Amino acid sequence: MSFGQGGPQWGPGDNGNAPDWAALAEASEARARKKRLMMIGGAVVATLAVGSVVAWGIVSANKDTEAGNKPADQLPSTADIPSAGKTPGPSFAETTPPPPLDPNDFIDSAAKDKAPLNQDTLFPGKTLTVGDRVYKKGATTRTTDCASAAQKGLSGVLKKNDCTQLIRATYYKGGSAVTIGVAVFDTKAQAMKAKEQYSDGTVVSLPGGGVPTFCRTTVCRATANAWGRYAYFTNGGLTNGKDATKKDTVMFTLGDDLQQFTFEQIKRRGETQASAAATAG
Repeated sequence: MSFGQGGPQWGPGDNGNAPDWAALAEASEARARKKRLMMIGGAVVATLAVGSVVAWGIVSANKDTEAGNKPADQLPSTADIPSAGKTPGPSFAETTPPPPLDPNDFIDSAAKDKAPLNQDTLFPGKTLTVGDRVYKKGATTRTTDCASAAQKGLSGVLKKNDCTQLIRATYYKGGSAVTIGVAVFDTKAQAMKAKEQYSDGTVVSLPGGGVPTFCRTTVCRATANAWGRYAYFTNGGLTNGKDATKKDTVMFTLGDDLQQFTFEQIKRRGETQASAAATAG
């Protein structure tokens, strides 16, 4: 019986040369199983190899980290760690500035009070302006015979305390005039004694420069004060020959302004000399 052209031809009952399909199937299955085992084994080996590398890498990294992460008690102290990028600046020795010079030291004694002293340095200019008040300057004078330019008790006080010179100046406004006399001593102690011992008399009024004679036989106002080695006295009144009273406000104000101006002039002498000495030193 033929089942087609070119195909194998088997007759009925002719099975002596037929292949053993069971044996072939078993052999094929054995080969496939062996191949799978080999593939699985290789994969396991490869996995173990990769795992070993990764594990070793992690361990190595941990060891490196542990080497850098030391306990706090093994780390260097802050003082031992150099500061990066900082250059120490220059060091300077501590110095203490000298104390400022005291202006009073220069006007308390003739040993330090060396600035020029006369009627022009004490009473400069032709007028005295205090606020809105303007006074004209009359005559000025200076003498080393202090007692001759003072009246009554003041004359003896100046002589007793060794006054070295007496500088006078007269200022006036309207019918009022005031003469101020600055008595100069060698020391502050002498000037203070002169002020304390003064009880009567005053400096002789100084006419001239537009001011008639005043305060020679009339009632006038007298004052006394001292600063440093200087004692200063005023004699003020009216130029019309009449007695001065408390109602003569212009005369009183002029006397007060002149005393304040004289004090400021003496004080300025000390400040100027102290400043010059500090600059020179």
